[in-house]
Amino acid sequence: MAPRLDLTHSTHHKVMVAPPRINLRRAASYNNSQERGSAPLSATTSRFNFNHLLFSPPPSPSLPALVPRPKRSPSQIFKTRPRRALRNLLYFITIVSALYVFVFACRHRDAIPAVLPHFRGEEFEMVGQDVLPDFPTPIVVTDNKKRSKWTVAIPHSYEFPLSIREYSGMSGRCREVSSHARELSHKSPLTDDMFLAYDKPDDYFVDVEEAEKNGLLPSASKGSPPKRSGHFVGLDWEAMAGKPVCEKSLTYVMESPDAGLGRSMMALWTLYALAKEQGRAFFVDDSRWAYGAYTDLFQAPPLPDCRPPPRHHMLPCPVQARHLVVSSVTSKDVYPALMAKHRRNTGAHSTQHDLLELARTGYKALFVLNKGDQEYVDKRIKELEAKAKSGDTSSQDAPIIGLHIRRGDTHPLEYQYRDTYIPAEVFIGHAHRLAESHYNGSKAEGAQHRSVTVIASDDPMVSKEADFSDAFLAQKRIRLATKEEAKGQEDTNPHVLHRFKEEAQGWEGGFFAPMFWNLGAERKNNAAATAAPGEDGDGSRQAEPPSEQTLKLRSFIGRAYVMDLAVLAGASDKVVCAVSATGCKLLGVMLGWERGMERGAWVNIDGGYSWSGLSW
Repeated sequence: MAPRLDLTHSTHHKVMVAPPRINLRRAASYNNSQERGSAPLSATTSRFNFNHLLFSPPPSPSLPALVPRPKRSPSQIFKTRPRRALRNLLYFITIVSALYVFVFACRHRDAIPAVLPHFRGEEFEMVGQDVLPDFPTPIVVTDNKKRSKWTVAIPHSYEFPLSIREYSGMSGRCREVSSHARELSHKSPLTDDMFLAYDKPDDYFVDVEEAEKNGLLPSASKGSPPKRSGHFVGLDWEAMAGKPVCEKSLTYVMESPDAGLGRSMMALWTLYALAKEQGRAFFVDDSRWAYGAYTDLFQAPPLPDCRPPPRHHMLPCPVQARHLVVSSVTSKDVYPALMAKHRRNTGAHSTQHDLLELARTGYKALFVLNKGDQEYVDKRIKELEAKAKSGDTSSQDAPIIGLHIRRGDTHPLEYQYRDTYIPAEVFIGHAHRLAESHYNGSKAEGAQHRSVTVIASDDPMVSKEADFSDAFLAQKRIRLATKEEAKGQEDTNPHVLHRFKEEAQGWEGGFFAPMFWNLGAERKNNAAATAAPGEDGDGSRQAEPPSEQTLKLRSFIGRAYVMDLAVLAGASDKVVCAVSATGCKLLGVMLGWERGMERGAWVNIDGGYSWSGLSW
């Protein structure tokens, strides 16, 4: 029998007291499986010990490990913890993007935000039919090889130009039909960015002339003869009869829902330059222009050595059409592609300098006033230059400072004036500083520092302000009357029975679009306002053609506007204006980049913004 182990005489008087919450059950988390497996279960064996009872719990997870972790090679980083690397990469991209935006905003804090055109997600219902529709619309056709193509079908006898509403919806339908034709051929549709960013032609589009040759559309000989509608400025049909049809053309339709004249002029100049650069004949249609006949304001533009194509060949979309029609409502779809082709042909960038030079090309060719107005402008410029001449040969001529003051329904871009107008003292202050800088370095005495101030404004009350008491009007040939001046022309004899007339209206406050559209209108219902083009809504406000009297009054407004610009650009050494007004942008084009921007003849006082051209 084995001797017993006597523990009563142990030299170590230690007692282990188990804490009340300790778990004394067998558990894998508290016992080492190997030690537990090798320990004897009987206390009578000689190899019996208490090591399996005096175990320690596992180290706390919050404490550092006693054994150092093995090092991982760089190749194992993405295998074991890819989320951490992706998260760090995302943090890095976010920081870099934020820094880029911050630096860009600091360097271009005075830049006008350029709003690029975008396409609205309109939905159209496509209906299959065997006959052509009796209205203009893009259609999908199948060629002799059973391939799906698309084109634009316009009835031969349809009125030209189309209405503003028809033009405004045509671009969206062209994109939809183009996408449908590509889907039928199992091709992905062109995205909006592809429409806007580059000028690559759509391989699935068939031009009208080619479609007629291939039998996809009926030719003019098989149907009714094409209707000769519209009015091309300066075109003599008898003189053009023997000339061939233009291979490519661009026609600008002057009709616009915008009451102002400035945007139409800027678009006209720019499109003329782009058409000439791309080998297109250029025509102007003024058949429904709100200002009347084009030749009432300007001389006819130069004509090409070819005649316009049939009207149903002239398409508003796509831009690759052989004969393209552009109006104010389709310009947002046309400009990006035309400018992309311009960049590809010339290698130029779409900088403000490049845009200004394009517009200036059209200005030089098209801005020629009618004979009477041009003679008056030339004479007026000489009169103002004579006032600036000094009688003393030893003294310096006075500078001519032109002030273009736009009010009415156009408000400044600068935040503090955005709900009102730039005060007169701001214009006068800039004029005085420009005059002082003109005399810097000269030997003239301070009392001789005089200047000639010329004012052009849409508000006739501006010239009556005390700050402009010694200023000259840019032109006096056509002046906008105030309400008091209009009343003074009426017969005020109270003893005579007069025919009822509406109360006289003046142009106090400037140019407003509703006043322009209702100019010369006679209405029995005073609540019924004249609708602007394209605002007929559901048909209840269908705009009637303006009367001859209305067109004549509107023509006076346009003539006064262009004569003001011509005198300011021709006579002024410096021009002070607000870039929020389109007239100010036109003056920048008329002065030119070298004179206006580099030499500082064009001065903007509406914030620190620079010149900007195209807008839609």
